[in-house]
Amino acid sequence: MDELLHRLLHRKDFRQRYEQLKHEILSQREVQAFLREHRDQVTNVILERGLMKLYEFIQQSKNCERCPSLGECRNLLKGYHPRLVLHGNAIDIQYDRCPTKIKHDERKRQEALIQSLFVPREILQASLSDVDLADDGRMKAIERAEHFVANYEPGKKIKGLYLYGSFGVGKTYILGAIANALAQKKVSSLIVYVPEFFRELKGSWQDQTMNEKLDYVKKVPVLMLDDLGAESMSSWVRDDLLGPILQYRMLENLPTFFTSNFDLQQLAHHLTYSQRGEEEQMKAARLMERIRYLADPVEIKGRNRRLD
Repeated sequence: MDELLHRLLHRKDFRQRYEQLKHEILSQREVQAFLREHRDQVTNVILERGLMKLYEFIQQSKNCERCPSLGECRNLLKGYHPRLVLHGNAIDIQYDRCPTKIKHDERKRQEALIQSLFVPREILQASLSDVDLADDGRMKAIERAEHFVANYEPGKKIKGLYLYGSFGVGKTYILGAIANALAQKKVSSLIVYVPEFFRELKGSWQDQTMNEKLDYVKKVPVLMLDDLGAESMSSWVRDDLLGPILQYRMLENLPTFFTSNFDLQQLAHHLTYSQRGEEEQMKAARLMERIRYLADPVEIKGRNRRLD
């Protein structure tokens, strides 16, 4: 290659194009800054050998300047921009994550901390700052949520929230906003849509995975049970699924949040009577005691936003 380049350089037309390209490369502001920084190390020989690396650097840098988004990145390594370095006696390029890539990776990392079962994806984009504070209940919920996020520590006893109110008033959205705020503090959480989750557990008898799924929900750092009370209540659901989850989390000081269309009195009635009409007040009372231990009730009012 050196011999071929030597022969080409002696051709007048090639030599002219080469000198023109060299001039364009060396006139670039970033290249000049690099050469000034390493002026005591970069000899003419090193510079000549490194011209193609300098040319590659310029092309990739221009791509970064024109890049509209990570998905449309045109660099050799998508999401990485070049930086000139001197390795021994050679000019080289090191590729670092660009600002867009850093933001993208941070968002993905946060999304990985927010897990969900049967919850719409848009809920996972929620933010506490976007919650409508049109009524006292919402303001109280956000104040309590911000207090929780600020004071949460693994193993520390801290209560979650029991958010109750009519359909479509934004209870689940607030859960998503809390999960996002926790993710920014690198705290993992799980949002579970209760009716579908219990149906899933019922179907897990056949593949022997019920205990594994139940155990996972028990032990997640912050659990959010969405739409409690919308499930078809049976003694098995209450005593063998919901009861053990709440009992474990109460004993281990694992924060738990709830949403429901029922206030606590209505939920107690729901838990008391099974699908078969069986009345078991003591078992329902024990479950309600755990819920009150884990979370403080806050009523959320407002219009049904699903109709907007």
